[in-house]
Amino acid sequence: MNSTLSLNRPVLNFTLNSFRNPKFIEAKQFKLQFPSHLIASLKLRCLGNVNSRTGVRVPQQLLDDSGESSRILSRRIRVSSNDAQFSSLPNKGGAESSSFTEFITSERVKVVAMLALALALCNADRVVMSVAIVPLSLAHGWSRSFSGIVQSSFLWGYLISPIAGGTLVDYYGGKVVMACGVALWSVATFLTPWAAENSLLALLFARAMLGVAEGVALPCMNNMVARWFPPTERARAVGIAMAGFQLGNAIGLTLSPILMSQGGIFGPFVIFGLCGFLWVLVWLSATSSTPDQSPQISKYELDYIMNKRQKSNAVVNKPKTKMIPPFRRLLSKMPTWSLIVANSMHSWGFFVILSWMPIYFNSVHHVDLRQAAWFSAVPWSMMALTGYFAGLWSDTLIRNGTSITLTRKIMQSIGFFGPAIALIGLTAAKSPSTASAWLSLAVGLKAFSHSGFLVNLQVRLLNNYQKLNYNH
Repeated sequence: MNSTLSLNRPVLNFTLNSFRNPKFIEAKQFKLQFPSHLIASLKLRCLGNVNSRTGVRVPQQLLDDSGESSRILSRRIRVSSNDAQFSSLPNKGGAESSSFTEFITSERVKVVAMLALALALCNADRVVMSVAIVPLSLAHGWSRSFSGIVQSSFLWGYLISPIAGGTLVDYYGGKVVMACGVALWSVATFLTPWAAENSLLALLFARAMLGVAEGVALPCMNNMVARWFPPTERARAVGIAMAGFQLGNAIGLTLSPILMSQGGIFGPFVIFGLCGFLWVLVWLSATSSTPDQSPQISKYELDYIMNKRQKSNAVVNKPKTKMIPPFRRLLSKMPTWSLIVANSMHSWGFFVILSWMPIYFNSVHHVDLRQAAWFSAVPWSMMALTGYFAGLWSDTLIRNGTSITLTRKIMQSIGFFGPAIALIGLTAAKSPSTASAWLSLAVGLKAFSHSGFLVNLQVRLLNNYQKLNYNH
């Protein structure tokens, strides 16, 4: 707890009546900031009783240049304690950590909540085909291998867009690029029913365009989190954003069969596409790319972010980067390759489970499409929950003195070894409930990777060039 001391200019030979003099009260003041334990010590040395409303007379011996006592002055001291007002002042470890209430009601949490909604739509639009592929295959006579081609067409566009999209994010900011990405993938989702009814090539093109548009989502999230959150809150922020990402899987898998039963096979494509357009309107009117551009942010929150930001390695106020990043220099660094390998391994397992989980329950455990979707939704809900708590734990370790490097390694190790053991257990599952439990454990532990390599992209090696390793 810090306290504020307001001291008047020195006044000679004043009495108690001096405090009632308006000119005395209006005297120019200056503020000194002392820790509370020094204030307590000062109180013990003061003559007379401390009165926070009228002040206290504190004698102070001043020595001249020869070291002899010259005169005694009295100074009026007013002690004020207001933690809420001055909680942004620096303490022993820099700017004070914000309270949970301030954090949850802050402008930066509004930004990350909007990012979570965007990522939820991103995955909902993506997984609709995982459910619709079953009736589409029956209607068009597609083999299982050809169904895999239809689903993988999404990745054709998703393979290249994180590099180009990430470059645009660094140059134009996350707000504009995210809005364009959501608008484009909503158009692709909305037009998928028309494409499927008219031409197989049109369907493959629509899915590829969906992949191109969704490839910018995670670079935008990475960019916005790095600018809006200090390092001690980034894992938590990523946990919130990625919780939306995983809940999008659960929402898409559970709502798709219901919407199909009410509006046909293509009902969910239309509904989710329209939701994307609505999100873009809210996003453009309610958010800013950086805190200092936001008209809604409070001065306290802006000062808090800026004070924390000055001591971090985040790219916030650096000049805009060149449109062509230094690929050769980045690819010559071992940390770059460690992030690429970690991301590749994480993404490979993620997409295999995401694309084939409904088909797995339908073909191996012989449950109908709606039950398969529900069994598939449970693991993604678990991933959303564990992802947030992994981020919270990661931030707590860092605040308690654990090095950032060691914390990221711990999170990444859990994110790799945990799912590997759980997937081995899945091979022994004899019922859909048991299989869903093993998959929930595997996917839930996989969320720890978000506090490993994913957060590492923001605070460590690549600074402005996060897109080179972004292909989630």
